[in-house]
Amino acid sequence: MKPVHRLRSLLKSMPKTSYPKNKIRVLLLENIHPEAAARFHGESFQVETLSSSLDEEELCKRIETVHLLGIRSKTRVTESVLLHARRLWAIGCYCIGTDQVDLATARRRGVAVFNAPYSNTRSVAELVIGEIITLLRRVFEKSQKLHQKKWDKNSEGSYEVRDKTLGIVGYGHIGSQVSILAEALGMDVIYYDVADILPMGTARSMPSLEALLARADVVTLHVPEDKNTIDMIAAPQLALMKKGGYLLNASRGKVVNLADLREALVTGHLAGAAIDVFPDEPTGNDRLFESVLQGLPNVILTPHIGGSTLESQEDIARKTSEKLITYMNNGGTVGSVNFPEVQLPLLKDQHRVLHIHQNVPGVIAEFNNVFSQHRINIEGQYLRTQEDIGYVVTDVNQMPQREILDDLKKIAATIRVRVLY
Repeated sequence: MKPVHRLRSLLKSMPKTSYPKNKIRVLLLENIHPEAAARFHGESFQVETLSSSLDEEELCKRIETVHLLGIRSKTRVTESVLLHARRLWAIGCYCIGTDQVDLATARRRGVAVFNAPYSNTRSVAELVIGEIITLLRRVFEKSQKLHQKKWDKNSEGSYEVRDKTLGIVGYGHIGSQVSILAEALGMDVIYYDVADILPMGTARSMPSLEALLARADVVTLHVPEDKNTIDMIAAPQLALMKKGGYLLNASRGKVVNLADLREALVTGHLAGAAIDVFPDEPTGNDRLFESVLQGLPNVILTPHIGGSTLESQEDIARKTSEKLITYMNNGGTVGSVNFPEVQLPLLKDQHRVLHIHQNVPGVIAEFNNVFSQHRINIEGQYLRTQEDIGYVVTDVNQMPQREILDDLKKIAATIRVRVLY
């Protein structure tokens, strides 16, 4: 057989998606690593990339025709945005956190959300350790003086990190990595977390945030942003910290009250701070940034770069994009943070129907009855439920016709229906 005939035969034998891949639209915001766009281009998806985030009004306009959305931490996917997302199937958060997305609304509207929770763990942990050493040695302050042509060679206020107590608030992926690195430097590690988490090495759990603050020489924060963590470090908590202590925040901007932190630094109660995240951050590199902490000595300000290393960003781009591609091509939802997780086999000669529905009794019976009435045999079925929605994936032996899909959509609990092959 000639090569051209073999190619045509192969193409005919390949499964076809019900929606052409070259019509699937992907919108990537906030300067996501080029590896993401490359992965989607490799699937023949349409890809649009922007270097900045979009405000709610602009995103509402842009998202109406988008099937896959990729964001980092600045873009807020609100209920209003999701109400405009008529064609949106999934969101990829190219960062650790997903609190910038209204996960509950996304779930109710059948929009799966994915991220890569481990990819930039090491990058953030290394930055924190570097800043701890820099703060205790007053490196930043002395460097600034040299830039101002001032020679300040003395050991006053400079300390080794060895034998100092590090208090970690939030002992998840990043917090535990910081714990390991800090212990290797000879620090005594304590931590506080709302969950009961097994410590790494010789780290010790503290019974309360207050107990940790009173004992630690250095406090580093690694918590999500929610109603319980906003302003969790303000004047009362700062007053509990040791005089001459240090505070680091590489988690979320609203966790620390910056005005109260400034007061603690100006009065000398705290000896230094390192802040990587802020309540209000510029939407792009061309915007001005202002903070009440600017101009203070021994205060390190960084522009939300905790996870911004080439290694971590490439890894996040690869892993998050692959999860989105798997969902679009195969229906698998492993790694979703708001959706029932279903791991699926690859299809050969069957057709696959994805049905997202409200999690109420009797839905599966109605669903299967539609196939029975149309005399279509079900060859495999996978079901998972989560809170208020259910996700059933059904493999059948013939391509469902439009009438069948219409009948599935008529089921009262149906949220969305999609045919893959």
